[in-house]
Amino acid sequence: MTQSNTNRRGLLRSGLGVALAAPFLGLGVGSLARAQAAGGLKPLKFASNASAICLAPVFVAKDHGIFEKHGLDVEIVNFGASTEALLEAIATGKADGGIGMALRWLKALEQGFDVKITAGTHGGCSRLVALKSTGITELSQLKGKTIGVTDLAAPGKNFFSILLHQAGIDPETDVKWRAFSTDVLEIAAERGEIDAIADGDPRAFFWLRDTPDKYVQVASNLDHGFENRVCCIAGLSGSLIRNDPATATALTRALLEAQDWTVARPEDAAKAFLPQAPKNRSVEDLIAVLNDQTHNHTPTGADLKTEIAQYASELREINIFRRSTDPQKFAERVYADVLSA
Repeated sequence: MTQSNTNRRGLLRSGLGVALAAPFLGLGVGSLARAQAAGGLKPLKFASNASAICLAPVFVAKDHGIFEKHGLDVEIVNFGASTEALLEAIATGKADGGIGMALRWLKALEQGFDVKITAGTHGGCSRLVALKSTGITELSQLKGKTIGVTDLAAPGKNFFSILLHQAGIDPETDVKWRAFSTDVLEIAAERGEIDAIADGDPRAFFWLRDTPDKYVQVASNLDHGFENRVCCIAGLSGSLIRNDPATATALTRALLEAQDWTVARPEDAAKAFLPQAPKNRSVEDLIAVLNDQTHNHTPTGADLKTEIAQYASELREINIFRRSTDPQKFAERVYADVLSA
């Protein structure tokens, strides 16, 4: 962990961070906009997946004036569950930035999308679960089995392919992957069409918590040596970084501040996300999900480049990245340091 990250998080955990943020607590976006109208705010479009609870800090930044504090007037554009559309929007200038899962974005960045990573936002949110009736509790038991995913390029498929490879199981030949829509995955498992499910929060979290006699977690992206690895990353358009580096810096700082706010006050993040949450879920339910993720893991600089290079190496080993891709050079190419200036 970098010294800057340590100092920033220590400030929040000591309570001083919330005290410093107190002038913004309860101050609506409209009030802040009027307060800063004289100086003007920079308009930006930020691409988001409103159904992903791990992006709740983005809504915190909007609802609690963090974007405005950094001189930004941010419009959040929801691309639903289409991470590809989200990344394409950033690369083509239809959006100035966004947050997405590293294991969905990195392959596209290897192919040359004009998006630069400026920060990691959290760890956790991908889970591999099985019905207890299958008897599956370990990765080694998945050889010859079928795993259900939402699509065959899903970040969960990529991540658990890495874990299977590390466990000595070939993810291409020793297991079968089948794609189902999100509302059919459970049904497919119950019918015996699949032996395990690779999916994300909040769905997978609630399967495990609400029906503990039915499901067991086989693995997640917070275990098997990945306890301190980033899951989601902030990406900004290359044109924004080249043409307006000050705004790129302000946006990245705002996103990191929103992460810190979420760690200090998860109830605010839960309330901000509640309109997008699954039906019949409470603020307390959402706080439980957020607390099960590592929103205090927000690497930047050399730390983040190391993690990107690790993923690149692991993706190369399972034939998702080209064999000719150098992990270190790839990390240097796709990361932009907008915080050192």
